[in-house]
Amino acid sequence: SKSPTRRPYMPVRYFIMKSSNLQNIDISQQKGVWSTTASNERKLNRAFWASSMVYLIFSVQGSGHFQGFARMASEIGCEKSQDWGSAGFGGVFKVEWIRKESIPFQFAHHLLNPWNDNKKVQ
Repeated sequence: SKSPTRRPYMPVRYFIMKSSNLQNIDISQQKGVWSTTASNERKLNRAFWASSMVYLIFSVQGSGHFQGFARMASEIGCEKSQDWGSAGFGGVFKVEWIRKESIPFQFAHHLLNPWNDNKKVQ
């Protein structure tokens, strides 16, 4: 997989990545990789190639917190990781963690998502 190059005049994209458990976040932070469901792969790969930068904001379902954010550093390949077991995940891709910190959703309640009926970002 190729490393991204800065593509001027292209949009920056942001995605909230929900994880079913904190262990997956810990693995990602230690190894600099992530894996998602096959249904998300096409959307993320399109964003990777059509955007100047893709940021992933991570949250464990039901935690009420963000666990940090990272930059998508490669396209999603076909290679699967045993780190996540056989939970129906697709290929692995590189991420570069920028901030590894638990941040309560309430700190972002002033942010609204115009593509989701202006609902709070969480």
